[in-house]
Amino acid sequence: MNLLGLDPGLRATGWGVVSFEGDHLRHVANGTIRTKASAPLAERLYELFRNIVAVVEQQSPDSAAVEETFVNKNPQSTLKLGQARGVALLAPATLGVPVSEYAANLVKKTVVGVGHADKNQIHVMVSHLLPGVKIDSSDSADALAVAICHGHHFASTNRWQQNVAEPTR
Repeated sequence: MNLLGLDPGLRATGWGVVSFEGDHLRHVANGTIRTKASAPLAERLYELFRNIVAVVEQQSPDSAAVEETFVNKNPQSTLKLGQARGVALLAPATLGVPVSEYAANLVKKTVVGVGHADKNQIHVMVSHLLPGVKIDSSDSADALAVAICHGHHFASTNRWQQNVAEPTR
């Protein structure tokens, strides 16, 4: 099962695809989508949408996950991040790919073991979990972490649902 993780941002959106086969985790691809800060907001959002759609079409993930927005001190920055996040949720859904959301602290706790891990710690753990991976940027490292978190929680949820559907006698 291939899972797409997205770390949305208006300047840079990281993406990463991992494959889960049973308990085996494998890196598939990762990258960063960048928009021009000088371009109008609508053009930047469209560019982000277009590029996420292209990643989804190229990678054909079975499911996607997006990191939830945290509230920034600057309301304008929070609003722009929310708009980029909306595009990150919409683009895979437009192509019929189910999309889940995870809090940043849950992603960090799942991958690093600490809910307030910094970007360097995430990068190191993602590199450890995906040996030999060439990580495009800190944004794509975060996106790979989102995909890894999604894989762990997706597998747990599926096992739980199977147990509920097939109660023991």
